[in-house]
Amino acid sequence: MEQEGDQSYSRRFILILVTVATFLNPFTGSAINLALPAIGAEFSADAATLAWVTSAYLLASVIFLLPAGRLGDSWGKVTVFLAGIVVYTAGSLLTIFTPTMDLLLVFRFIQGMGGAMIYANSVALITHLYPPGERGYAIGLNTTAVYAGLSLGPFLGGALTQFLGWRSIFIVTALLAVPVLFYAGKFPAFLNERQRERFDVAGLILSSALILCLFLGLAWVTTPTGATLLAVSLVLGVVFFRVERSRQNPLLPVTLLEKNRVFAASNAAALINYSATFAVGFLLSLYLQYIRGYEPVAAGTLLLLQPIVQVFVAPAAGRLADRMQPGLVASVGMGITAVGLFGFSLLGETTPIAAILALLVLLGVGLGIFSSPNTTAIMGCVEKRYYGSASAMVAMMRSLGMMLSMGAVLVVFAVIMGSTTVTPAIFPEFLASLQLIFLAFAVLSAFGVFLSLRRNKC
Repeated sequence: MEQEGDQSYSRRFILILVTVATFLNPFTGSAINLALPAIGAEFSADAATLAWVTSAYLLASVIFLLPAGRLGDSWGKVTVFLAGIVVYTAGSLLTIFTPTMDLLLVFRFIQGMGGAMIYANSVALITHLYPPGERGYAIGLNTTAVYAGLSLGPFLGGALTQFLGWRSIFIVTALLAVPVLFYAGKFPAFLNERQRERFDVAGLILSSALILCLFLGLAWVTTPTGATLLAVSLVLGVVFFRVERSRQNPLLPVTLLEKNRVFAASNAAALINYSATFAVGFLLSLYLQYIRGYEPVAAGTLLLLQPIVQVFVAPAAGRLADRMQPGLVASVGMGITAVGLFGFSLLGETTPIAAILALLVLLGVGLGIFSSPNTTAIMGCVEKRYYGSASAMVAMMRSLGMMLSMGAVLVVFAVIMGSTTVTPAIFPEFLASLQLIFLAFAVLSAFGVFLSLRRNKC
């Protein structure tokens, strides 16, 4: 009994450490949204450039997630996980002292590299720690950390920006990483098992080029250069897929995607969900501050509601996923999300705040019900030797979806608003952009429900 108690305590403690690390990205990401107007004012940046403050991080995450997952299998998940904490913290410290917008974007890219190393291995560590009957709840708690970060981010980000300046956000981020590094020795050795597989260098080069061309193509889609980059990314995608099929230890788990329908459909559902929802905080932050005239603290307080709802819903959804088909639970969540996004497509200059709050609650319920059951479905349909790759795929779909979400914003802003700062003169164009983006996200989520319902039991 004592040994079981010690094991249970060890598992809980490791879960806490992993959860604290998981908290970093959503907290910083949601907090920085409230600081964007202040950053824009300091560096005289337009709306499209401000979007790159988020996008630079996401671009690095998407590029390095799959490599970080494979490195976790080869070098040890704990080793790569903790190295990610160090890189993420270094990026945060550098950001505090950045003198220009260009360097800010570089340091955000470094943060993204560290974040990829963290998130590619966090779910794998939890899956290794907890058996199937308890895994959904553990993943639900880890998912709750994401929503807790999203909850505290807007409020604290607004308060820090308003009273201490936007750079203080990154001081808090660096301080949060200290406990994880301090207790690094608490991770048990079995979590750091190594498979000593040859690393897929060709896959890394091809995937990096593919992702870079895709995102830059989306960002510059209105120009001939953008169209060319999108065409190049399509060709690179075909080449990358064929190369990965021929590899014994590929960067992309092609075999899982081709032979495991639940794994493929669940990852596709995650991609759609994050593509349709990630930019919501960014867009509403700008809407509340520019169109409605709220101060950062007030805007952050309003945006606090959605992730607070998610914090309460996610653990319950995780428990539910342990008792019934997780894919079905996730599908219900995505359907609720689609309804909330459609409601946001009707935003206007005088939309009642009560209506906005109600939509935030609806969106929070939908996202809370979707995320942990969908992740449980993914991790429950793979063998233990694929945990690293599957965990990296979960994080990859999340970050790729986030990148595509911000890419869609960049495209619509460029087409409707052009490269200009947001002033009262272009508020009508800004509102039209928001409405179009939210409508497109609602349609995408509705399609995601259809796809999610088609997956079968493992």
